[in-house]
Amino acid sequence: MPPEDKNPSPESPNTPPTGTPPPVAEQPATPPPAAPVSEAVTPDTNAPEAPPPPVVPAAAAAVPARESTPPPLGNHMLKKLLLVLGGFLVLVAALSAFFVFSKASKAPEQVTVTAVKKPVIKIAVNPWKASELNAEIAKILLEEKMGYKVTLVPVDEYKMWPQLASGSLDAALEVWPSGHKDDMQKYIKTDKTVEDGGLLGPVGKIGWYIPKYLAESNPDLTTWQGFKDPKNTALFATGSAAMGEFYTGDPTWTQYDDQIIKNLQLPFHVVTLGSEDALLKKVDENYKAKKPIVFYLWTPHWAHAVYDLVPVTLPEYTDACYKDLKSGVNCDYPKDPLKKAFSSKLQSSAPNAYQFLSKFKYTNEDQIRMLASLQLKKQSTEEVARNWINNNESVWQLWISN
Repeated sequence: MPPEDKNPSPESPNTPPTGTPPPVAEQPATPPPAAPVSEAVTPDTNAPEAPPPPVVPAAAAAVPARESTPPPLGNHMLKKLLLVLGGFLVLVAALSAFFVFSKASKAPEQVTVTAVKKPVIKIAVNPWKASELNAEIAKILLEEKMGYKVTLVPVDEYKMWPQLASGSLDAALEVWPSGHKDDMQKYIKTDKTVEDGGLLGPVGKIGWYIPKYLAESNPDLTTWQGFKDPKNTALFATGSAAMGEFYTGDPTWTQYDDQIIKNLQLPFHVVTLGSEDALLKKVDENYKAKKPIVFYLWTPHWAHAVYDLVPVTLPEYTDACYKDLKSGVNCDYPKDPLKKAFSSKLQSSAPNAYQFLSKFKYTNEDQIRMLASLQLKKQSTEEVARNWINNNESVWQLWISN
């Protein structure tokens, strides 16, 4: 087709009438050059109409719509997706298991750190064998079964009260109440800096004792009145002394013998030998030589398993007799249900140790057997304590259980 004439000339007589399409000429093999895009084209209203666009089949018209809709996944593609998803889930599970295992594996470390932070438990050891045994048994169980560090502190029974009150001591495991009424009133009831730790178990009784052989040869000496007789007094005198000798051990023990002797007007004086061992050595020497001796002792004590002893009957105990402990005692010692005392700070600083020591309790027979083993078997305090622990697991297991 020739290029379109931009300025058509007037119709000539040979031009077909308007509205009748001209015959279609043959299309040249080479298309004409297109007009430049920038060049404005004015449509020719008299130009013949352009032929209608070719009809596009429906299938071809739908093709562009497919570009916005993803094609359905094939089986191969679905398998790949499932494999990737499965691998991801396995990885998540493995990581979760790793973290759980890591936390579990750190649990023993955390327990060890907790044990290190436990406070040191400080237990009073008073100057007699039973107190040493009580403290040793508690020490072994607290350290080996409960993870505490324990320090045993030698201290006399009177000086321990302010230390319990300040917290420099945590516990005393054998308190004889009859000798500590003032201390218990001040520190437990008034100040509330020390706590009543409950009963230890054994019932103690301090008294005067003579050997059985002496009681059999001089029956009058089984009562305090017999010691008023000058003839009997002479049996206990040393050399030319006019007064008999009454023997005791450690000067820090609870004892009112000076007052009893003075208030009952007995011709005796107290000889303090300095320790329990020194007292028992004197008893042993006189016992073996069958010599007269009168001395301070108590039960439970191992000496009763070794020596055949008889208590001297003193005036019966009354509360009124012990009202004035400085100068007014003139009667027998009372029976003492032995007690424990704790610092009021112990329960908050070491609650498990507090529970253990609160439950710590055994019998007179337990203590007597242990004390006898110290003397008869010549065992150390630790050996005796461990033997008791080995033979009484059903007892102490209740102490360490919460």
